[in-house]
Amino acid sequence: MDETPWTRSYPEGVRWDSEIKLRPLDEILDDAVLAWGARGAIDFMGREISYAELGAKVARCAAGLQRLGVGPGVHVGLYLANTPHYIISFFAILKAGGVVVNYSPLDAESVLEHKIEDSETRLLITLDLQALYPQMDRLLERTRLEKLIVGTIGEMSAHGDAVTAQLREAGQLSEVHWGERRIRFADLLANDGAVTHHPIGDPRDALAVLQYTGGTTGLPKGAMLTHGNLSAVNSQFWLTSREAGAELHEGVERSLAVLPPFHIYALSVNMLLGVRLGALQILHTRFDVEAILKDISQKKVTVFPGVPTMYTAINNFPGVEQFDLSSLRFCGSGGAPLPVEVHRRFLQLTGCSLAEGWGMTETSPAGTFSPIRRAQRVGSCGLPVPGVTIRFARLEPPYEPVPLGERGEICIKGPNVMKGYWKSPEATAQAFTADGFLRTGDVGYMDADGYVYIVDRTKDMLLCSGYNVYPRIIEEAIYAHPAVAEVCVIGIPDEYRGQSPKAFLALKAGAAPIGLDELKIFLKDRIGKHEMIGALEIRQQLPKTPVGKLSKKALIDEEARRRESAS
Repeated sequence: MDETPWTRSYPEGVRWDSEIKLRPLDEILDDAVLAWGARGAIDFMGREISYAELGAKVARCAAGLQRLGVGPGVHVGLYLANTPHYIISFFAILKAGGVVVNYSPLDAESVLEHKIEDSETRLLITLDLQALYPQMDRLLERTRLEKLIVGTIGEMSAHGDAVTAQLREAGQLSEVHWGERRIRFADLLANDGAVTHHPIGDPRDALAVLQYTGGTTGLPKGAMLTHGNLSAVNSQFWLTSREAGAELHEGVERSLAVLPPFHIYALSVNMLLGVRLGALQILHTRFDVEAILKDISQKKVTVFPGVPTMYTAINNFPGVEQFDLSSLRFCGSGGAPLPVEVHRRFLQLTGCSLAEGWGMTETSPAGTFSPIRRAQRVGSCGLPVPGVTIRFARLEPPYEPVPLGERGEICIKGPNVMKGYWKSPEATAQAFTADGFLRTGDVGYMDADGYVYIVDRTKDMLLCSGYNVYPRIIEEAIYAHPAVAEVCVIGIPDEYRGQSPKAFLALKAGAAPIGLDELKIFLKDRIGKHEMIGALEIRQQLPKTPVGKLSKKALIDEEARRRESAS
């Protein structure tokens, strides 16, 4: 049996057996500084930072971190918006010899606390924004955190004082009590940039990033992504961009970076690939569709990695036809399945095909890619990327491989697949097969040409606006409400988010009814924004299985029948 049928479908210019380069991640920036020192690296709020300036800031940041004790084995957290601080700090931590721990501003404070303790984070870099700083200031007092390094958006913009005044007037800034444990980002960089080099050894084993991912039970686990994993993905994405007639070119691309950098997709596709290309990365701290359209039109953006909800918003923006979007040459869609109609409309508007792919945190996140110069295969997420092998396994023990075309759990092996879960040997063992394939929890099949189709999930997980959302976490938060007796959360289709959590409740005897808005207020500080429910249904009782367990399957089937009858 042909174990790599996808190789026959590879587009001209791309080879599955190409060399995958594994190396220290900070070398990617070093190479870019040497090749494109005078070229713009970052465009942020009216200010352009060249690659030479970026390299100098990274060196000074690394030297400052080393003076605070950062070196091999030291974990430094990043709790940042999409600003130059993230790019500088990420490369600086690695250059100093440390490990990056990504923190999501969407997380509830209890989850942030768990990640700090579990990851053994000693220092954390954040901003003085009201949306970020207060949480970490509180956690500084009750966790293992030793120091906070705090930056301000104004210091990276063209008009710093005006930006700071505007943010303060809008109530978006926090007061910081500077001292030994709360250090200014600008002071961290106030040095000569002399860095002590720490060789990492084998890139396949050297931990670079702890990227937390949720689970169907319990608290998030840290996926251990090595220098080898992330540099492999950098190489894989570069190789797939060599498709004849659709190539990305070094030193000329202009990339729109809107996705939050703590997300593995943004980290790998926006930041690392952007630096590898020597692209100018145009940063936006949030997704404002009108601002995005203006930048594409006026700054002649050529590359835009996004998620389906972003493309849906662009398609539906009133007057979108008035913007010149013809400069776009490569637009990637990830994080969630891309609706065919969204792709069709975007192509009609821009002339740029959306390249869909599949991956996950544990694969850094490469997995599949779709050739751009060919007609999209409806429902497929594409072909395995160079250097990756994908097979499908039966869903029941002993989980042996199924023949081509049959449905099974997607299992993946390649240099981009994580080393394992941090301090979780049992979870790591469960995640891998005996011969080293990662069990993804996604169910699908591969056609005769090697195209992958995903049809289901074995894990109880939703994809909401590109984020993994685990119903168990939402359910546990809802159970804390004094009126709730039972709760089930499932995903329902959402035109904008892809999926949205819907909660089904059975209330305690004599309890007053709960409305959706009331429940959202109750959940506001208990779950992340990306986890917030979008619909609520109160029932006398929830369906159960023959053994008395709450039956999500029954609710999912009911919702499906309801949608069918409505259509």
